[in-house]
Amino acid sequence: MNIKNNNNALLTQNKESKSLKKELSNEYKTVHIAIFGKGLVGGTLINQIIENKSTILERKKIALHVFAIVNTKKVLLTLDSISKDWESNLLISKTYVNAVEEVVDFAKKKKLENLIAVDNTADKRFVENYETLISEGFNLVSSNKIANTLSFEFYKNIRRSLKKYSKQYLYETNVGAGLPLIDTIRLLHDSGENITKIKGVFSGSLSYLFNQFSASKLSFSDVLNEAVAKGLTEPDPREDLGGNDVARKLLILARELDLENELEDVVVQNLIPKNLREGTASEFLKKLELLDEEYRTIKENQKPNHVLRYIGELGGDLFQQKGDLKVSLVSVPQNTPLGSLQGSDAIFEIFTESYGEQPIVIQGAGAGAKVTARGVFGDILRLAKHR
Repeated sequence: MNIKNNNNALLTQNKESKSLKKELSNEYKTVHIAIFGKGLVGGTLINQIIENKSTILERKKIALHVFAIVNTKKVLLTLDSISKDWESNLLISKTYVNAVEEVVDFAKKKKLENLIAVDNTADKRFVENYETLISEGFNLVSSNKIANTLSFEFYKNIRRSLKKYSKQYLYETNVGAGLPLIDTIRLLHDSGENITKIKGVFSGSLSYLFNQFSASKLSFSDVLNEAVAKGLTEPDPREDLGGNDVARKLLILARELDLENELEDVVVQNLIPKNLREGTASEFLKKLELLDEEYRTIKENQKPNHVLRYIGELGGDLFQQKGDLKVSLVSVPQNTPLGSLQGSDAIFEIFTESYGEQPIVIQGAGAGAKVTARGVFGDILRLAKHR
């Protein structure tokens, strides 16, 4: 028996085995995802990941591993990527004291790499955890627009932390749901293109409201009731009609152009008469007919072949520290991109020095859980492909 030759053969075999394991481990990249918020957008996103992860592994060599799901009371942590029964598993999971701490500790103990934290909440308090998550090794994806509309100092602090820890923060769905708007504006701006103005219909619910009101003989209250019944507005439609959501979205775009505007700089036309701004949502919904006379008059006083649109507009001298931001109800020609808008679509016109009077137009579904979740999914994949 030749022991030396057998030992050599075993050594060669071990080397080959280790080499094969290394080759297999290098064949794909595992990305570990923690999802905070499992409402309409969050739940839809989780199901989209489950449905598509095998295809992504095959085509992109990326293994998407959702290791944490957090709602307002429970946290589900797992080394095995979540499955279709994640909702029942979340119900029986542990109640947390500090969700971020639980998730960070789990990731540390299990030595997880390529970390992404996804914020699908609408919670002002949760964004205070962003800097902690960044410092603990997480990249960020968010459909929650609050972090980008707080004070400019908070906004800059997040960017300093991202730079310090070499992390990324993507939030394409903050404006326009799944439309490629923020990415387009960022690319234009970073490439040195002089953007001179941005305007458009930023709200899917208000798009539907004024598209229907302009095109039909229905009263304003009838169309608004219809939008509420279809779930196109917030449960209290004053959240939409007040214009603050559009103002926040406009501010986000301004800051993408390195403007230092604050939310209070946005001039907002509130569509709710002062006498209807107080009280409960149910009380307001009972008084909708009080809006009809005012909006009938506005509609009738337009020029021929004009329609009403509620738009956000960013302009002024954009080489200065701040731009001019306003949100208002305007009358536009029916044969323009803004005037020909249909359904609940959003539309954005980006005017630049190179393109002159002809704007870049981005249009499509500007709201909805499916398109928003798909946009968040897209941001996750962008980060997952980044090495």
